[in-house]
Amino acid sequence: MMRIGLFLLTNLAVMIVCGIAFFVISSVFGLGSVHGNGGLNLASLMVLCLVWGMGGSLISLFMSKWMAKKSTGTVVIETPSNGTEQWLVDTVARQAQAVGIQMPEVGIFNSEQPNAFATGWNKNNALVAVSTGLIHTMTPDEVEAVLAHEIGHVANGDMVTLALIQGVVNAFVMFFARIIGNFVDRAIFKNEGDGPGIAYFITSMVMDILLGILASAIVMWFSRLREYRADEMGARLASRDKMISALNALRPAAERPDQMPEAMKAFAISSGTSQGFSFANLFRSHPTLDDRIAALQKFQG
Repeated sequence: MMRIGLFLLTNLAVMIVCGIAFFVISSVFGLGSVHGNGGLNLASLMVLCLVWGMGGSLISLFMSKWMAKKSTGTVVIETPSNGTEQWLVDTVARQAQAVGIQMPEVGIFNSEQPNAFATGWNKNNALVAVSTGLIHTMTPDEVEAVLAHEIGHVANGDMVTLALIQGVVNAFVMFFARIIGNFVDRAIFKNEGDGPGIAYFITSMVMDILLGILASAIVMWFSRLREYRADEMGARLASRDKMISALNALRPAAERPDQMPEAMKAFAISSGTSQGFSFANLFRSHPTLDDRIAALQKFQG
């Protein structure tokens, strides 16, 4: 539940900032005639929502490597200083060549929990990082499979696709929030002026938050699907047995509190083992380990 609480607080902050910026740009600077003749110009409203929704998501995408390094303390391996670092770089290089992408940056971050992530604004400008806990607790075969899983995320373009989906979702959230805000302002509070009343602004802001929470379930659903695809790539590049062994090796760590920063959870190899249907599970970025292993056991690639 702490993860959901942090998610709600983060979502609240983001939607408030976006809402304020939206009102300033559209109203003060007059970029697009959103309000007119006592109603909304839906075409102009959708354009502005797309600009803000996609803009924020794309900015996050372009900043993803920098943010990942700062939030996790990842140190990029410029020149390998020992055999382990050399093996990590060589393994990633071999896997990147196998899937036809440019060599990603390879890094290590300090965390007792075995984990790894991949990020970057395109498949030829990516970062693959592993935790010290993963290096120390997993066998070389299991680490190889984890690296292959992360290379799968990069090769499949998951970071870009997830950012685009989030941008479209943001746009629709802002669009429908303002339609609801206009309805409340006009139909319930009986505002008959040319411009929007205070009810429009308050309702739009509240709906940004509520609809944003509901819409995030769509983004997390896609995130869970891409984990299966990355697992399949891990099985192809390493082997199915190595990938299953790596997922099983994550079980002990998955029972402990997740040390990965909230912003990076969707890009990590592991995110807990909670089972069954619940409201919280709708916002999980990863399927359960049991579900992932069961899917791999059926995989014939």
